[in-house]
Amino acid sequence: MTYTPERLVETLTALLDLEELDTDLYRGARLPGGRGRVFGGQVIGQALQAAQRSVEDKIAHSLHAYFMRAGDAEHPIIFRVTRDFDGRSFATRRVMALQRGQPILVLAASFQHQEEGLHHQDAMPDVPPPEALGSEAQVQAEMAGELSDPVRKFLAQPRPIEMRPVAPGDWLRSEPRPPVQHSWFRTVAPLPDDPALHRAVLAYASDMLLLGTSMMPHSVRLGDPRMQTASLDHALWLHEPFRFDDWLLYTTDSPWAGNGRGFNRGRIFTRDGRLVASVAQEGLIRKRG
Repeated sequence: MTYTPERLVETLTALLDLEELDTDLYRGARLPGGRGRVFGGQVIGQALQAAQRSVEDKIAHSLHAYFMRAGDAEHPIIFRVTRDFDGRSFATRRVMALQRGQPILVLAASFQHQEEGLHHQDAMPDVPPPEALGSEAQVQAEMAGELSDPVRKFLAQPRPIEMRPVAPGDWLRSEPRPPVQHSWFRTVAPLPDDPALHRAVLAYASDMLLLGTSMMPHSVRLGDPRMQTASLDHALWLHEPFRFDDWLLYTTDSPWAGNGRGFNRGRIFTRDGRLVASVAQEGLIRKRG
């Protein structure tokens, strides 16, 4: 089947458009053709959409999620929202994601009325613009000889989000290197003018690139069969408005790893240098046997 960029983004948008079953109860569609474990970003993005459906006058500014079980990509996910608090300035929601009656993720989200206040931010890293970097297809063609068959097949799959890493070979190298990555990303076609959807897509994409950062100093590369990996928790702070169909820079680093876990941080900037989101995640990076 041939996928156009527009069709790929329509599929992602449909994936994040939940079906309302009852008040504060939703069903999230499965990814068409999905097999095996559900991508963690999908569950986060769908859970955020469920929470956003229950708040009318405030905007999501943070979420904290714990993964409990791997989701099954061959089945839909049920999302149950609990309205914990509704105040004048803030509101909080809890979302339980379930499959076959078992919780696979719990998410807490906070919402706020927009208001003026003090402002400062980190400076954006000095990196080449996306136009100066090779497309994913170009990078894959140039590095084809260094890719294993499973990695090559994974990268060849059409995806709704394009990435342009500043140093595309870093995640392939087996020698130790500093735990820092910079990648531009955006959807491959325009999204609808719905800020809540753009936040959900960013939540979906924020689960990319993090876990591998904590393995970079340890002679471990993407898809290494010696490693058992999984996201354990995920936190996202949404600072300012943005569009996910414009290029955003995702810069990640890992200040610590130990006890079979790796801690990763991320910052997301617009092209003009605004810091629009921050991310933190701890993941399982356990050596097998």
